[in-house]
Amino acid sequence: MKHIMSFGILASTVLAFASPVLAQTVFVSTQLRPIEEATVVREELLKDVGSVDYVVEEPPQFAVRMEAERQAGKHTVSLVGALHGELSPLADKDTLEPLDDLANKLAASGMPQSLLDLGKLGKSTQQYIPWMQATYVMAAKKEALQYLPAGADVNALNYDQLIEWGKNMQEATGQPQIGFPAGPKGLMARYFQGYFYPSFTGGVVRTFQSADAAAGWEKLKALWAYVTPNSTNYDFMQEPLAAGEVMVAWDHIARLKNAISAAPDDYVVFPAPAGPKGRGYMPVVAGLAIPKGAPDKAGAEKIVEHLSMPDTQLLTASKVGFFPTLNVKLPPDLDAGVALLAGAVTATQASKDAVISLLPVGLGDKGGEFNKVYMDSFQRIVLQNEPVADVLKTQGATMAKLMADTKAACWAPDAKSDGPCPVE
Repeated sequence: MKHIMSFGILASTVLAFASPVLAQTVFVSTQLRPIEEATVVREELLKDVGSVDYVVEEPPQFAVRMEAERQAGKHTVSLVGALHGELSPLADKDTLEPLDDLANKLAASGMPQSLLDLGKLGKSTQQYIPWMQATYVMAAKKEALQYLPAGADVNALNYDQLIEWGKNMQEATGQPQIGFPAGPKGLMARYFQGYFYPSFTGGVVRTFQSADAAAGWEKLKALWAYVTPNSTNYDFMQEPLAAGEVMVAWDHIARLKNAISAAPDDYVVFPAPAGPKGRGYMPVVAGLAIPKGAPDKAGAEKIVEHLSMPDTQLLTASKVGFFPTLNVKLPPDLDAGVALLAGAVTATQASKDAVISLLPVGLGDKGGEFNKVYMDSFQRIVLQNEPVADVLKTQGATMAKLMADTKAACWAPDAKSDGPCPVE
């Protein structure tokens, strides 16, 4: 099975220890931050490439750190791993080394040109090397399938069918059986930006307060009647799935992997539901980039080459659930859970009604504020039952100011804009 997937972009933060005996190559990352994943990076993925200090940072801190080093002209970081949208502001300030030689080498070894083109970030030279890809999918215990509405195809669900499925499960078990990662460290904001809004409105920013958006929020309120209230505590859906607290969940593939790999025969994995405008989905591409002025450019290039090798890419997939950017065949003995996730990603990308929603671009260090607009809307509309139109009006004004302040242009699926992306 071939996999060309967009996965969560790595931003690795590395702190250099300049000792006279041993200089470490500092690699700073916004991806693979949880301790289990970071341990895999340090002990397995980077095992054979010399002395590397793998430092993880939250995206807002990463942006601040890189800007501080740029302004000071004093560099400790030799390599960064981050999402496409997190690397874009660095390219805009012309702070990344061109990596065309590496890109040409990888193109020859089977990295798709479409992914490499993403790594140019709109420039004529290669700004980052696509490192790994992911997306978000739904997973269900097989025992939930008996409650699917008649005629529903789990690989081509719509929201009405998901609601009916939730109702059937709740009536049969006495408990809400659908879960979302709406906890403090969950990725629920990506559900709104990559799935909900594109599916109901065909946009993310322009359509934020549209009539289509209002209708979508009403539909989500209907769904939420069958979603467990514990969702506001969930950060990773693999835990409540494995514990039997929910039968059906949506999350990032890397945050479903442990449950599914532990009991692959117990699960089905499938695309998120479609709305009136199509089946929104968010490909997540993590890239590797070398800042200009990097203390150890040669060491950084060596790490990039190592992480881009087929064996390392497959090891990354099996260990942390982020898929290869190289066009490599997944081996027949691949972890069965990872194979299930891979199948759902392929099904999502191949959906006839797929609507691609890119990660936010151009927000700089305001990504958290952008996420908050969606999460505040969710809390007010769905959890507190405030009138949809009132909430969208006030949150739409917050969104419009954020776009104006950051001067961020529209990104897909919104139509391109001259200047800041407008809230229409």
